[in-house]
Amino acid sequence: MKNICVLVSGGGTNLQAILDAQSRGEIKGGKVSCVISSKDGAFALERAAKAGVKTRVIPRKEYADAALYTKAVTEALLEEKADLVVYAGFMTILDEQIVRAFPYKMMNVHPALIPSFCGKGFYGLHVHEAVLQSGVKLTGATVHFVTEVCDGGPIILQKAVAVENSDTPETLQKRVMEQAEWELLPRAVSLFCEGRITIREGKAYVD
Repeated sequence: MKNICVLVSGGGTNLQAILDAQSRGEIKGGKVSCVISSKDGAFALERAAKAGVKTRVIPRKEYADAALYTKAVTEALLEEKADLVVYAGFMTILDEQIVRAFPYKMMNVHPALIPSFCGKGFYGLHVHEAVLQSGVKLTGATVHFVTEVCDGGPIILQKAVAVENSDTPETLQKRVMEQAEWELLPRAVSLFCEGRITIREGKAYVD
């Protein structure tokens, strides 16, 4: 049984999607063993506690720079014997230390179809604002492995979501979460724990 550690910063809706899938028996071969937050008071911590999952808080503001903070988070994940690290609304940038410690063992969900609308500055509502400004008719979500390149790791799963004429960034964000993110992330977590994802020549393949 693989240990799944989830990194959070806020409300934890993607964490909840994983916990709900786990309670339905849809996460095979692994369980959420620890939730680590970058700040006190994040609602995600309450979600974890309600599900009986261990929580830890490593406040970003207590560390002088990204390198020291990354070291602290990496050490915590090693202590928790993390087999898979999931970014679920984790709003703090970590450096290459953690990538080296967990190669192809960290995944993130991004609210667009990578390689569109991704990279530095594309997070939260900013993504959906850019989508609407561009006039594209399809957006969606992508689950990918975390590497040293922001949003540049191997793509595991993607799902398209239609852009409606009446959309605001907020309505589009909600639909992408409900129709894509909350479905894809638990599925990708289970695929990893089942050993069904392989990396060949820098690309992820699902068996």
